[in-house]
Amino acid sequence: MKKTILLLSCLVTTAVFAQKQQIDTAQIVIPNRINAEKTLEKPYVILISIDGYRYDYTDKYSAKNIKQMADSGVKAKAMIPSYPTITFPNHWSIITGLYPAHHGIVDNFFIDEDRKESYQMSNADNAEDGTWYGGNPLWSLAEGQGVVSASLQWVGSASDAGGNRPTYYYRYHEKFTPEQKVDKVVDWLKLPADQRPHFISLYFPEVDSAGHHFGPDSEQTEQAVQLIDQAIGKLITNVNALHLPNVNFVIVSDHGMKKVNKDEPIRIPAMLLNKDKYEYINSQSLLRVHVKDKKDIKATYKALKKNKTKDYQVYLAKKFPKNLHFSTKDDVFNRIGDIFLVPDAPHIFLENFKKTTTGKHGYNPYAVPEMKAIFYANGPEFKAAIEIDAFENVNVYPLIAEILDLEVQQPIDGKIEVLENILQ
Repeated sequence: MKKTILLLSCLVTTAVFAQKQQIDTAQIVIPNRINAEKTLEKPYVILISIDGYRYDYTDKYSAKNIKQMADSGVKAKAMIPSYPTITFPNHWSIITGLYPAHHGIVDNFFIDEDRKESYQMSNADNAEDGTWYGGNPLWSLAEGQGVVSASLQWVGSASDAGGNRPTYYYRYHEKFTPEQKVDKVVDWLKLPADQRPHFISLYFPEVDSAGHHFGPDSEQTEQAVQLIDQAIGKLITNVNALHLPNVNFVIVSDHGMKKVNKDEPIRIPAMLLNKDKYEYINSQSLLRVHVKDKKDIKATYKALKKNKTKDYQVYLAKKFPKNLHFSTKDDVFNRIGDIFLVPDAPHIFLENFKKTTTGKHGYNPYAVPEMKAIFYANGPEFKAAIEIDAFENVNVYPLIAEILDLEVQQPIDGKIEVLENILQ
């Protein structure tokens, strides 16, 4: 296992949103915050994200601790990620209850045509600037209603999105092991009652990193699943030993993972290389085109469609499938672009001479089942030993708000009716 941890530690240094600059690893605490008196009687919710944990990994890789929690509580057949099935958009959808085109984090990298700026997840100045993020994240909702919260490196948790950072949080870095993260969560729950967070969000990147580098069917991905399973087993054991009343665990993932055809990639259409006329963002499983002169959109679309290969589809952004909620009609922030080039899985777009990884995500979760994520919940607030049908991830937000008796203060896409039947 020490060998496994060393391998995964090396992998995570190139994880999906690694920071190039030096990041302070110290905990940040917002001073003078305590729980409101009524909060002291509220449940606790620990929301755990395992990045890149595909819907079938629990059984595929015999994750015994996660399986025991799922089997004895609530487990979904799958959770449907928002489109595109990429890390930053989906973490922000889970924590705000909004589709990416409604909260604005439409990709890990994107162009805001109104701001005339670009967002890059690897840029801390972007990632920690709340003006990029729409919606009201759960920690901000909680803090605004007298509920102390904490976050261990969930996407956007170091920003002031929504107006309130968590009382306790860490800037993103990759120096903590999964077990160290568990210890920090337990330490938060050992704080005096008035300072103790009732909502905690926790993020693990290891499974995603292994899946990218070695593919979803690899020994390394199995090892990463086992590593996180052990950490979650330790977390549950150590939290239960505190004998706090009404502690609830919710385990989710942002998306799945698929082995792609990286040896025969689709090349970027030559016309898009004209930077005077076009800008494009290539996440490899989706290529989004911004046409600089909007009068050229229709002609560009026709040219791209005429010259395309059989391995991808071309869409006008305003006519993208409605069930994906990713058309220009949905685009609140003017960020998704004008034309989409969508490869058929397992194909990807790749620039000449650029290398890529074995595993990818980002595809349509309704067409590519390997994109599906997980949802497991266990604790006094949840029914025991039930399985539910797949549902969209935007519905996690109103569920947690309901458990914590928080008033949702702005329109969201998630609906409490979808999951209220899993509550006691």
